Amino acid sequence: MNIVFYGPEGSGKGTQASLLAKELKIPHLVSGDLVRKYAGEDKGIMGEVCREALFKGHYVADSEMYVLWKQRFKEQDASEGWVLDGFPRNLTQAQFLARKVEKYSHPLDAVFFLDVTQEESMRRLLKRGRKSPDGSLHDSPQRIKERLRRYNAGQKAVLRYYEKRGLLVHIDGQRPVAAVHLDIMRKLEARGKQKK
Repeated sequence: MNIVFYGPEGSGKGTQASLLAKELKIPHLVSGDLVRKYAGEDKGIMGEVCREALFKGHYVADSEMYVLWKQRFKEQDASEGWVLDGFPRNLTQAQFLARKVEKYSHPLDAVFFLDVTQEESMRRLLKRGRKSPDGSLHDSPQRIKERLRRYNAGQKAVLRYYEKRGLLVHIDGQRPVAAVHLDIMRKLEARGKQKK
C-alpha cells in the first residue's frame, strides 16, 4: 500500500504514520528526515540547500524536494509500499507525487488528513521545541507561524485534489494518539472492503 498523511505541523502525522507503517510492516518515509539526512551527509548543492532550510527554519523549495524524493522512491525498500508524511505540502507537490508513484510503484491507496486547529498545532510544536543543527530553536513561535502560513496557503487545493480522486480520509487529529490510530485502522479496513 502507498499511504499519505497530510495535515499541518503538529497534527500528529509523524506519530500516526509511524504507527501505521509498523502495523502494515512497510517503511515510514518522512520528508523532514530526508532533508536532515542530506543536510548531514551531502557535501554538494543539495546538502547546502537542506542545511540552509534547517538553519532558517523554512521548507526546502519544491524543485529540490523533487530531486530528493525521486532518489528516495528508487530505493529498494520503497518498492513494496510505504507510509509517507510531510509531503506533499501543496498542489504541485501532490501532482508530482501522483506521477512518481505511478512510475515507480502503484498509485496511492489513501490520503489521511489529520485535522487540528492552528492553536493546537502551535501548542504541540512549542512543547516539542525542536532544535536546528546549529542549536537554534527550529520551533520558535515566529518560525512555526511562517511554516503554518505556507501550509494554510496550499491546504484547500490539496484537499480538493485528493477528494476529487476519492483518496481523502478525514481524521479528527485533536484526540488522544490511541483514539486517532484506532480510527485510522477502522477507516483503512473499511476502504479495503469497499475496493473488494
